[in-house]
Amino acid sequence: MPTFADIMDKKELRQQIAMLKKQLSTAERMAASLEVEHRVMASQQWNDAQVVLLYHALPDEVSTAVLMEAGMKEGKRVLLPVVVGDELELRVYEGPEAMKKGAFGILEPTGEVFPPAQYEDIQLAIVPGVAFDPDGHRLGRGKGYYDKLLPRLKNAFKMGICWSFQRLQQIPAEAHDVKMDWTIGQLDNLQLDN
Repeated sequence: MPTFADIMDKKELRQQIAMLKKQLSTAERMAASLEVEHRVMASQQWNDAQVVLLYHALPDEVSTAVLMEAGMKEGKRVLLPVVVGDELELRVYEGPEAMKKGAFGILEPTGEVFPPAQYEDIQLAIVPGVAFDPDGHRLGRGKGYYDKLLPRLKNAFKMGICWSFQRLQQIPAEAHDVKMDWTIGQLDNLQLDN
């Protein structure tokens, strides 16, 4: 039986996932996000990391708010991306009061820039995605921001987080795509027929 990835291109997959996301209530999103965040915090990768890259979630993404605050309380250096032109710049997260609305209406940190020369110090990167597959392939939103950033994170354990319906058997991938080392998903009551 063909999977969605066999019969759909990336654009169609993004549309299908977007439709499923719209079925989620705010309460479901919050509860599922919290469960995913707790699973991340229970991982050895989180506990061992001193420098962590997170992201500030859009309304249709798994939240990282608990991770941001937990990371700070645990003494981790928490980094968040900021859109600058067609690339991501990493900045130090200094708390919710040090955030401003940036590109695409996403809250972005106003802290110091984390220099690219120190990207090798990032031990854990928590990465959003539209979909992930068991081989570690990630389908992004199509802007290419993470496609440019991820190859520069040479030492980081790359962890994709999503809701379970975003975990597909296979997604379209290209040779240059950087694979995730692990994906954590949640919310099993919605499924693509893959």
